[in-house]
Amino acid sequence: MDAGERKILRKTWSICPECNMIIPADLYEEDGRVYMYKVCQEHGETIELYFGDVEIYKKFSRYAHDGKGTGAPNINIPVYSCPANCGLCPGHLSHTALANIVVTNRCDLYCWYCFFFAERVGYVYEPTIEQIREMVRILRREFPVKGNSVQLTGGEPALRDDLPEIIRVIKEEGVDHVQLNTNGIRLARDFEFFKKVKEAGVSNLYLSFDGVTPETNPKNHWEVPKILENARNLNVGIVLVPTIIKSINDHELGEIIKFGFRNIDIIRSVNFQPVSLTGRLTRAERERFRITIPDCIKLIEEQTDGQIPREAWFPVPACTPLTHIIESLTASLKYELTPHFVCGAGTYVFKNGDKLTPITEFIDIDGLIKYLQDRAEELQAGRSKLFVAGKVLRDFGKFIREDKQPEGINVKKMIFDMIIKHDYKSVGDWHRRSLFIGMMHFQDKYNYDVERVMRCSIHYLMPDGRIVPFCAFNVIPEWYRDRVQRMYGVPIDEWEKITGKKAREYYRRILEIESRS
Repeated sequence: MDAGERKILRKTWSICPECNMIIPADLYEEDGRVYMYKVCQEHGETIELYFGDVEIYKKFSRYAHDGKGTGAPNINIPVYSCPANCGLCPGHLSHTALANIVVTNRCDLYCWYCFFFAERVGYVYEPTIEQIREMVRILRREFPVKGNSVQLTGGEPALRDDLPEIIRVIKEEGVDHVQLNTNGIRLARDFEFFKKVKEAGVSNLYLSFDGVTPETNPKNHWEVPKILENARNLNVGIVLVPTIIKSINDHELGEIIKFGFRNIDIIRSVNFQPVSLTGRLTRAERERFRITIPDCIKLIEEQTDGQIPREAWFPVPACTPLTHIIESLTASLKYELTPHFVCGAGTYVFKNGDKLTPITEFIDIDGLIKYLQDRAEELQAGRSKLFVAGKVLRDFGKFIREDKQPEGINVKKMIFDMIIKHDYKSVGDWHRRSLFIGMMHFQDKYNYDVERVMRCSIHYLMPDGRIVPFCAFNVIPEWYRDRVQRMYGVPIDEWEKITGKKAREYYRRILEIESRS
């Protein structure tokens, strides 16, 4: 398609996949999908699938919202050029909703699509306990909203024997929520270590889970039953995290959701992650593996026989009106999820006998969102809190179709508790009766959209004091992740001499069927 014939949806900025030059980019519509077009003067043009359905793109765009940002930027410069000045800079539009801390780049698995691991870079990066404490202190100094949620990631964090101490330190600094991103292998094989992790204060597991068969999930298929058993015994909730790759495991999305429901007593959520295509790939290779959020949504509709339709999904910032009404009623600023509208999507699904019932079956989500935003604006204009609160409590029931709600579920009471009590227990009660199905599509150099980076709410804490958005940290590692981790890392041979451990030691399972052969 010639440039003059493209139906432009939005103009933005991107980077050249070869040289990282910041260049203009067009998002355009073609054959019902959204593509990115950009040209580097040295390396030529790139055309890349950006979003797999233009109608879903337009629906999601209605919920775009600029967030609070941070009043304590670590990079305080008057002129900035995103994403070249991350740290955070004054132009960033979202506060840190989730802070990632890389506690090691070692891993006991070897996954081809992984962002990074120690053997590839030639050094071991493992920040000290005191470095981690200082990173968390910087997070807690963010305002107007203090960082209050941390994910420990890697590599494989459970390879660190001092992981329980790391968790205790983070809790000591006032962080309420500590999530462990893990393949779960050590937690399956070492119950006592898992128990120490739980006693230290871990909130839940963010568990790699790429499918329900050995073919789609070779990383931990055989260990998952024991991981779940140990988590049940310790009452540690689990979020399943499937990395979805077209032609590899995209035929199992429905089965993954059903697996979650079969274990809903311990599994709280399924968070699909369409793969980020790192490294240099040809366009043919990218077309083979590339899958986007709308593609996953359509496959889930097909693979659940229409029980979870595409209409059930909303972008992450759709929840901001609920935040605004709670802020207005309490006169205090709350966590606000304001990433770009294409970054993530989600829905709640309830088990109703043998049927899966999405929240949109019994709640008019669109109507309720608009209603809550209107009431929040009333409060901001000076209307009496008592008057508006009474109005909300009187009216929100009209958005609920009680005859359609799952048996044994009192949605009106659940929402009442969340709005009035706005505490962890009321939110927890909701989660124990439903499964949150989410998606988060991290970028790569081919589909990179600077507007998404400026609104990112998932950030990395670094030992040099900076806080860096996910898709700057991992997509341009030569600017952020690798540069800083190399500075604070130790060459593998030296690390092995110091610790007496092997950095290159990978997990090898011996299956019963193999031992008999």
